[in-house]
Amino acid sequence: MVRIPGSRRTPVALGLAALLLSGCASFSKDGGLDAVSALTQARTGQAVPLSGAEAGPDLAALLGEPLSADGAVRVALMNNRGLKAALAELGASEADLVQAGRMRNPGLSFSRSHGNGETEIGRGVTFDLIGLLTLPTRSGIERGRFEQAKLAAAAQAVQLAADTRRAYFHAVAARQAVVYMEQAAGAAQAGAELAARMQRAGNWSRLDQARQQVFYADAMTQLARATHGATAARERLTRLLGLWGGQTAFTLPERLPDLPKAADAIANIEALAMERRLDVQMSKHETAASARALGLTRATGVVNVLDAGYANKSVTGKARENGYAIALELPLFDWGGARTAKAQALYMQAVHRTADTAVRARSEVREAYSAYRSSYDVARHHRDEVVPLRKKISDEVLLRYNGMLASVFELLSDAREQIGSVNTAIDTQRDFWIAHTDLESAINGNGGASAKEQQ
Repeated sequence: MVRIPGSRRTPVALGLAALLLSGCASFSKDGGLDAVSALTQARTGQAVPLSGAEAGPDLAALLGEPLSADGAVRVALMNNRGLKAALAELGASEADLVQAGRMRNPGLSFSRSHGNGETEIGRGVTFDLIGLLTLPTRSGIERGRFEQAKLAAAAQAVQLAADTRRAYFHAVAARQAVVYMEQAAGAAQAGAELAARMQRAGNWSRLDQARQQVFYADAMTQLARATHGATAARERLTRLLGLWGGQTAFTLPERLPDLPKAADAIANIEALAMERRLDVQMSKHETAASARALGLTRATGVVNVLDAGYANKSVTGKARENGYAIALELPLFDWGGARTAKAQALYMQAVHRTADTAVRARSEVREAYSAYRSSYDVARHHRDEVVPLRKKISDEVLLRYNGMLASVFELLSDAREQIGSVNTAIDTQRDFWIAHTDLESAINGNGGASAKEQQ
């Protein structure tokens, strides 16, 4: 380290300026949550509740009636603990921003030496001059990272909303399937009991009675599987909603929402995704932050330690001496080339990652829109064509059976096909609403599927 003596006015003014600039850095009132809530509401229609807001009354009101898809999203955003933990990360990012806007604490030095009957006392205070000169740049870098943290928090909220909608439609469809399977199992049981009585009376053969009994056994097996599927789907939804205890007794509607009259035709869907997708915006912020960090590294590549301050020395029997001291790091062994190369590599990594994110986003939104349109066409086809035809066939088979023109085997075979047809119709309707959710996520969030589905 090299110390150079000099006058005293410049270091004093420098110290005052450093104190003034450091005092400007402070925490915001909302901790960035207002921006996260606005971003989430613009993409899901639901805002993220403010930190510390009381969710009890609103939560009880929502759970007091059958949940809609929007109601489930609202419950998840206000009650999911995983999201609350993610939002807490905003505080750490804002702390980094505030810290970047503050100067390093000044250094104090004191020395005392004695010899030849004299005592020499040295006093000094130093400030980080490089830190002062680079404070605006460092603050800008952290401000960009704070904006990126807001986008990341909003992305998690949007992802939670999409996952909740998917789980909601799965749970409602599973419940609807259970209700139908209970009816089918009841009818199969009644048929099995009737077949047993008719066989004992000699009106049915053992083969026909056995076929009816097998049909009943198959119906009970399907009912058991459907019941467990409904329980599992409901529990997945419960976890996303963050509910426990008595809250888990919430009710779901009896059936899925009806299909819309027509599928949405979205123009310029790729451009819309580039504008609204949060992962694309995060990648852009990361690239900008890396560019600023690269500029800072190049600016301080040779000299990144420079302290300046006030110095005072007194010697026994002599007048007190005042001046200033400057301490800098001599670039003898490290000229900053490695730091610059690393910053350059990180910047190029961010550039390529941004380009990759944009390519994937464009592909995902095209795929999601194709799935949306095809699932709508399939669901409408089952609703308008397959189910009515299946019912017409069943009515005709029953008439033929009553007229002794069809065997019991034909009747049972038709019943099995009818069960499969209704279950398929429920599945196609569920798949449409999930595809609709995936499309919204592909346009507004991080993609058309949850993180677990992508792995």
